[in-house]
Amino acid sequence: MVYDPSYEVDIGPHVFPTLKYRLVRERLLAEGIVSEQDLIRPQPATDEELALVHTPEYLRKIEQADFSPLEIMLLEVPFSRELAAASRLCAGGSILTGLLALERGTAVHLGGGFHHAFPDHGEGFCLINDVAVAVRTLQARGEMDRAAVVDLDVHHGNGTAAIFARDERTVTFSMHQEWNYPSVKPRGDLDIGLADGTGDAEYLRRLSASLPGLLENHRPDLAFYLAGADPYREDQLGGLDLSLEGLAERDGYVLGLCRDLGIAAAVVLAGGYARDTRDTIAIHVATVRTALGR
Repeated sequence: MVYDPSYEVDIGPHVFPTLKYRLVRERLLAEGIVSEQDLIRPQPATDEELALVHTPEYLRKIEQADFSPLEIMLLEVPFSRELAAASRLCAGGSILTGLLALERGTAVHLGGGFHHAFPDHGEGFCLINDVAVAVRTLQARGEMDRAAVVDLDVHHGNGTAAIFARDERTVTFSMHQEWNYPSVKPRGDLDIGLADGTGDAEYLRRLSASLPGLLENHRPDLAFYLAGADPYREDQLGGLDLSLEGLAERDGYVLGLCRDLGIAAAVVLAGGYARDTRDTIAIHVATVRTALGR
């Protein structure tokens, strides 16, 4: 499992609880689900690795903190050197998680899933698209050929869909609340927009009816699973109606399907903004427990 304390960046009063990474780690240790020896700290993604996804001009803006007020408004979190460093480190964390998954079958990143970042700009709390950087890096190294992104955050993975739109080696799957952010949703390989208030039974039915065919046809070496906590019925930025039990069943289904098909699975936490942060922590902890079979 991959984690670094630098993921917790002070962004002031904000709906995005960056402290969740530390709190998930602490609870996993307290409950004996993992030990300190299970936690591996990553190295930041290199300039060359980031450039496999992001444009030179955008990387220059990040390096020089050269953003307009409009660009910061689109990002929706205050930009800082600390945020840039954490985002680069998080991209390195997703690269490492993918590599560990290829070696061991399953690996978990206590971070990642910043799927709204495009090649030339950031938005929706996402500065660097860590999963896209990880996929392209592992492909460039020859560690794998075919990849899938299984995005079950409540929000459509618009940046990821745009990045891989013409990439035959990588398929993207997004099942999300249709009438939610972002307003413009670039087409992925398979997008399922759910009605407001969709609950456990319909959610799981739609998932099981659609995901197997995509994975069976593409046969990826590695799937990045964005296990967002925000389809939860008490999420501040979501409008679906999944219970804690439904989310746990979702995780078990996706990870079990990957195991059955012989696909390595790299899990990233993605979003989670419950009214009670303890619920977000509980959802992420349950995801880790399921992924590690503990």
